[in-house]
Parts: sequence; structure tokens; C-alpha cells
Amino acid sequence: MHSRIRKIVIVGGGTAGWMAAAALSKLLSRDYSVQLVESEEIGTVGVGEATVPHLKLFNQILEIDEIEFVKQTQGTFKLGIEFVDWARIGDRYIHGFGTIGHDHGLLPFYQYWLKQYLAGSAQGIGAYSLNAVASTQGKFMASASDAPPNSPLGNIAYAYHFDAGLYAQYLRRYAEARGIRRIEGKVVEVKLRSEDGFIEAVRLEAGELISGDLFIDCSGFRGLLIEQTLHTGYEDWTHWLPCDRAVAVPCENVGQPTPFTRSTARAAGWQWRIPLQHRTGNGYVYSSAYVSDDEAAATLLQNLDGRTLADPRTLKFTTGMRKKFWNRNCVAIGLASGFLEPLESTSIFLIQSGIARLINLLPDQGFSPVLIERYNAQSAFELERIRDFIILHYHATSRTDTPFWNYCRTMSIPSQLESYTHLFKDSGRVFRNAEEMFAVTSWVQVMLGQRIIPKKYHPVVDQMPDAQIGEFVDGVRKVIAACVDAMPMHAQFIARYCAAAQR
Repeated sequence: MHSRIRKIVIVGGGTAGWMAAAALSKLLSRDYSVQLVESEEIGTVGVGEATVPHLKLFNQILEIDEIEFVKQTQGTFKLGIEFVDWARIGDRYIHGFGTIGHDHGLLPFYQYWLKQYLAGSAQGIGAYSLNAVASTQGKFMASASDAPPNSPLGNIAYAYHFDAGLYAQYLRRYAEARGIRRIEGKVVEVKLRSEDGFIEAVRLEAGELISGDLFIDCSGFRGLLIEQTLHTGYEDWTHWLPCDRAVAVPCENVGQPTPFTRSTARAAGWQWRIPLQHRTGNGYVYSSAYVSDDEAAATLLQNLDGRTLADPRTLKFTTGMRKKFWNRNCVAIGLASGFLEPLESTSIFLIQSGIARLINLLPDQGFSPVLIERYNAQSAFELERIRDFIILHYHATSRTDTPFWNYCRTMSIPSQLESYTHLFKDSGRVFRNAEEMFAVTSWVQVMLGQRIIPKKYHPVVDQMPDAQIGEFVDGVRKVIAACVDAMPMHAQFIARYCAAAQR
């Protein structure tokens, strides 16, 4: 029998490091020693984050008060993502969180909608999503506990926009109050055990040696432990996702904060817009093969809402993943494990998912290969499915106006994504592995938004009389419209419940 591990060392702070530290401080007993090593000299990548609804669960597990969290991070709320100019210049659609309509019998609502839409008797799919309609009107509210049964207002799916640096600071205070020890210092050497190549300790610039049983690499793109020390290897996905740089800059807020992230396609990539309470985060994710850094920065600066609050800064990255997320006694979390551009706001979700998976498969001193293999297989599957969902946005386009979009439109795509696309185009069906992150409604909204229109609908729909289908579909639209009418403006909700202190 192996004894349990006792000493966990997290190398690197930022969002990934402090999310890991906070979770471990909450879920493991004080019998475990958890130390986090970070250097104030080494900056973090976070510039302003958009998230997906899963973060609510992470905060709930930590018993973090939502209102306090939003105040402390200058946060706003997010009902989905608006995509502008993706399939064609002039197009605009919203990938909203949550449900679309409500299912009837064995079929999802969108199949009934599809029959009406193909016959020219229904509006675009967004009209049947509470999140999409509320987004376009700038409305927001949390779920109403007193809503009537089955009311869309009783179960509103939402996420957050927040300042990632402030979130890391918030979690640091949380974790240190629960016994996590932070050690200031830059790692200058990683010592390996001679007998098995496991990490034994890290040495800091000041000479201190930090030993541990399990090491969590949160050192960002450089992968100090997982790559620079253990030489794990990296799977490069640039041929499918050619963007390899981003230039980011904050600007002043102009107007009311939108309850959604905006993603606008540009000549060689796309621009994000993330509204916070005290500023708006902006960035241009682009391919250096098709546009220069100076041109990208100029494009970004020409397309801001307000006055810039800092100088633009450029980040370089290679989309892909480590060949192993867990190698020997080292687990990489966050950017150290791989990178997918933030088109669908998955970065923090992948941190959260990696932490949850590690806690579920927490090893003892024996570091069972069975646990490690399972962790790596699940992690790879998760990233590959998210990768395919992001590729879908690029590949399903009619744009021919720039070499970048010509490349994306004509490139080969992973076979699994090709299968998904053909299935939906043929008959409106969506196959989803139950472990995938994105739900059927996400695939449906993005495929339709990218102008992949099915040729036909599910034949069981015809068991309902045409007049009844029309009443059913239009009834959903009317209920959604009435619910959104009853919602307050996003800015009003923030002002009433969670306005941050003026900075």
C-alpha cells in the first residue's frame, strides 16, 4: 500500500494557480501541505476575461458569495456571445447560453422550429432563446425563484465578464485565509529524482529549495515544469486554427455594458469586446502569416468604443495541447497544458475542469499509471472537442474577401467535425458525446449562425398537425418576448445589486 501524498506545490500564480490553490484549500484537509510559488517579476496573461456558466458551480463549491465576487472583480454578466461578420460580412447572430424554446415529446424544440423556418413561417432561431433576445435588448436578471413553473425566467443560464487579475487576487485572499502558503520567488532550477525522473524540488533564485510530492504547473505558455523540464512535447493545431497572436488593450466604457461578449471577424482573425464595470477589454486575435503586428494593432485601435487606457500589448501563442497533461508527478493546468484561442471563452473553464479532474483522480505516492492515463485521455478528448467547435466558426464561412478567410474556408478539417457538419446539414441532427463541453443547443446556434441550414427536419415532427406546430413555435416566441419585457436593463441590475466601488 502506498501512503497518500502530503505536499503539493503549485508553480505559478495568475488565474490558474490561484484557482487551483483555492479549490485545494477548500476541498482538502489541513493534513495536506499546499504551497504556491510565484514571482511578482513574472507577469500573467490575463487581460479581462469572459467565461461560460460553469464558473458559477466552481464559485458555489468554494461558497463564494456571487454579489461580493462581482463587486470585487469589477464584473458584469454574460448571456452569450455575439458573432459579427463571420459567415458573411453583415451577418450577426448570438450564441446564447441555456435552452432554446422547450422540447416536445422526444424531439428538441429546434426540430419543430426547423419545419416552420424551412417553410418561411418562423423567425431566426435567436427569437426563441431568452438569452439571445435579452442580449439584443441589453436586459439581464438572475433566475427568479418566484417565477411560475416552466417559466424561462426561473432558470436563466449566465456567466460573467471580469478582471482576471482582480479574480486572482480575490482567490489568493481566499486561499491564504484557508492555509495556503504563498512563496515569493523565481524558479531557477528543477531537481529530478535520479531513480524515476520525478520532480523532487524546485530551487528559487534566493536559494530556497521547495520539495513536494505532486507538482502543479501553472507557469503559463512556457510550461516550466511540464515542458522545459520534463520535455513532454506539444501537439500543434495551427494548420486548423492559424491565429498565433493577439494584441490587447483596455479602453474607457462608452454607453451601458452589454450582457454579452462580442466577437467581430476581421481581415485576418477576430476582435473581442468584453465590457467590465470600470473599463472595456478589447483584443485582436490574428494570424501573423496574413497581417503584421503593426497592422493588427492599428486595426484594433481604429475599432474601439472609447479612449485607450493603456498601451497595446502583443501575446504570441501556438494553438494546441501538451502530448501529456499529467507527466510523472507533474500536472499542467491552464496555459501550461495547452492553448485554445478565447473565441468561445473556454480558458477558465479548462482550468476549472483540469482542477476538478485532478481532485477526482488524486493519486497516492504510487502515482498509478491508470489514474494518469485516464486524466490524460479525458483532457485530450475535452480539448479536441472544443477545438472542433472553434474550427467550425472559421471553416463554415462564405467569405472570400481576404487570403485568411480563403484559407479557412478551404482548409481540411478534423474528421469528427466533418461528420458533425454533414449530419446537421443533411437532416438537422446533432450527435454529441455526453462528455463534450458544448451542448446540442450550442452546436445548433453556431451552425445556423454560420449558415449551415439543414435540408430537412426530423420526420416525427410531421406527427403534429401543421397548425398546431405553428401555434407551438409562435407561442414560444411570444413567451420569450414577454419574459424579456419583464427583465430590467443589465446596467440597472448591476447598479441595484452589485456595483463595484469606484476606482
